[in-house]
This record gives sequence, structure tokens and C-alpha cells, in this order.
Amino acid sequence: MKVYFTEQTNFYGSSKPSELIREYGSPLYVYNESILRQRCRELAGLVSYSNYRSNYSIKANSNLELLKIIRDEGLHADAMSPGEIHVLLAAGYRPDEILFVANNVSAEEMQYAIDKGVLVSCDSLSQLRQYGRLNPGGKVAVRFNPGVGAGHHAKVVTGGENTKFGINLEMMDEVKAILKEYRLSLAGINQHIGSLFMEPSSYLQAARALLNIASNFEDLEFIDMGGGFGIPYRKQEGQQRLDLEEMGRGLSQLMEDWTANYGKRVRLKIEPGRYVVAECGVLLGTVHAVKQNGSKTYIGTDVGFNVLIRPAMYDSHHDIEFYRNDAVLKTDTVRKATVVGNICESGDIIANDRELPEAAEGDIIGVMDAGAYGYSMSSNYNNRLRPAEVLIGLDGSPRLIRRRDTFEDLMRGFI
Repeated sequence: MKVYFTEQTNFYGSSKPSELIREYGSPLYVYNESILRQRCRELAGLVSYSNYRSNYSIKANSNLELLKIIRDEGLHADAMSPGEIHVLLAAGYRPDEILFVANNVSAEEMQYAIDKGVLVSCDSLSQLRQYGRLNPGGKVAVRFNPGVGAGHHAKVVTGGENTKFGINLEMMDEVKAILKEYRLSLAGINQHIGSLFMEPSSYLQAARALLNIASNFEDLEFIDMGGGFGIPYRKQEGQQRLDLEEMGRGLSQLMEDWTANYGKRVRLKIEPGRYVVAECGVLLGTVHAVKQNGSKTYIGTDVGFNVLIRPAMYDSHHDIEFYRNDAVLKTDTVRKATVVGNICESGDIIANDRELPEAAEGDIIGVMDAGAYGYSMSSNYNNRLRPAEVLIGLDGSPRLIRRRDTFEDLMRGFI
């Protein structure tokens, strides 16, 4: 029996999909505050190890109102750009609650973080030297490549041999030499193995590797194990959740054993993004055409890859619901169909050859688990307008948290 996520969770609160579309336009990102807070609390309570903090990697979703909620739940934050630092500060984060996980950034960008009092993590020897030149005698973090990678697609694996991220273990002596040359204090070390793993084993393996690296440095303040926690994108097929209890037990035991030898209860950090926000978001759109081309049925919608690029970029799966008169279509009659958007590209595909109810023009489509890497990766390609974002509050009522683009927005940057 299929699971219909929005029914199961009362996702839309006191609203109906058609009401939201009429009020805020189509397509539309809808977020559920209750689900967001629940995911934050699961991560905040992940381990029994006492000196622990979960950071939220805001590249997954940097909406200002969502960031305020996430901070309210006690999560600190990771930033990848000066823009993300700027938004985090606007959301109320203190500089000491942000880690700038820099990747191939310019001296100007690095200086921005330094000037704001934000700790910088460097992931190459050249970036570490650049930091040393900019801030001699300062405090810094270093990102290592643990030699372990994981993820649902090659483009999201960030550890192991084939990645641009992190400093390889054989360069540890060079790291120490640069730290000494510029009188830098190493506050912590971090890693990231990839995105969307669903078994704890690879993460715990990488955690052991990072602890082995940490043993080579004295008086660390923190060890950041990274993120990448997966969520069950195939709920309708009964996919099970990542076992956070097993993950938490494993991490706690590793830290207890390691710190007993290290002689200091170093702070344990993690930095998930997707796990925090993916399931709190649904992307609503409208079916505008149903057509037959040869043997294939196409359901044409206004959810192009300018709005949600994950399926086109990563072949990612998102469960889909259709609504007719605000009820989820659950007809016994299903047929294979390909759901596409309105972008002038053959790759503008949301779901390929999927068994789906027989949708019709005027139906509303809901793309599940769209809260992570949805709006944050959206664009104005084809000069399409980016959608509005709406939050369903704890009381069930909707609130606009980002307005829909206008044609004036398309013209704003021109001189």
C-alpha cells in the first residue's frame, strides 16, 4: 500500500493545495514548520557524548525564516560563501556559531570571513597558505580527505580518490609546516564523505579515519565529522529511514574511546544539510498538458528544472502526488508516464517512466521531499520566474516567507 506523505503528516495544515496555488502562484514551495523542528531535534539529540553540536549546512536551503527556526532549535551553521555568511548573520547567528567551509575561495572572500570573526576551514595547502598570509597568528580549521567516499551519485561524493575536496593524509607534515610558518593555531579538523548515504557504516568508517588524523594534533577544540545524512526519497515504496540510533551509538562510543586517550573532551560536530530540510518541503505545480508521443505518455507541468534541478542533474528520485479537487489521486488505474517541465530542454524531466495515476490538465502536482537543494539551486533559466516560498506554521496557517519573482526582478541587474 502506497504511503501518501502529505496525508500522513497533515502537511498543508489548515490549507488546501488549490488555495495555496491561488494565493501564491504556481509553482510554489511549501514548507512545514513542525517537520522542520522535528528533524532539528533528532540531530540535536543524536549522541550521548556530552560535548556535541550539530551544524546546519545552509547550502541545502538558505531561506531566512527557516534559518531563524533552525537556530531557535539550537543548531549552529556551516557556510560556503560570503553570501551565506551574510544571510546567517541577518538570521541572528553569531560569528562564533558559523564555520566557513571554504573551497577555492579568493583572498577577498576569505578576508570577508576573517573580518566578520568567522572561523575558516581550509581544504588545500594553497588555501591554508593564503589564510596564513591574510591572518598570521590566527586560528584556523583544516578539512582533510579521509579516503572514504559515499553518496547516491558520483557528483555528490566528496571523499576518496576522485574529489576536489580536502587535504590528503600524506600531506599532513606539510600542513603542520604551514601552521608553524604562519604561527597558526589549529582549532579543529573536518571532513565530508558525500551526500545521501542511508547506512551508518561508511560514515562511522570515515569518523574513525578522522579521529586517527586528529591524534596527530594537540589541543584541538573540535572534530567535525561532516554531514551527508540521507532521507528516504522513496517513501511510497516503503523505503526505511537512516538508523540514527545506530549512528548515534557508534559516534558516541568512538568519541568516548578516543577522548579517553586524547585526554580532552574535544567537541564533536556534524554538519548535515539535507536531513534538516528535505522532508519539510513540497513543491506544488500545475499540470498543463497530457500528451502521447509514440509509446510514451508525457505529463506536462510548470515544474521545470529551473525550479527543481535535482532530477535533471543527479537522476534523483522524488515521490509524486497528484491532487484533484484537493484530494490525493489514488485511482486503481495507473499507467507509465514521464513527468516533464516547461523548459526548452530535452532533459527537463521530473520523473521518467513512472507508474502514476492518470493525471489530467488542471490537476495539481506535488513533488515530495523538495526542501533541500530545491529553491537554493533554482534559476531564471528561460527567463522563468522563481516561485514563492510559503511556511505552514505550527498553528497550521500559511505565511509567505519569500515572494515570487516579478518581471522587474529579471531586469534589475541590467544597467
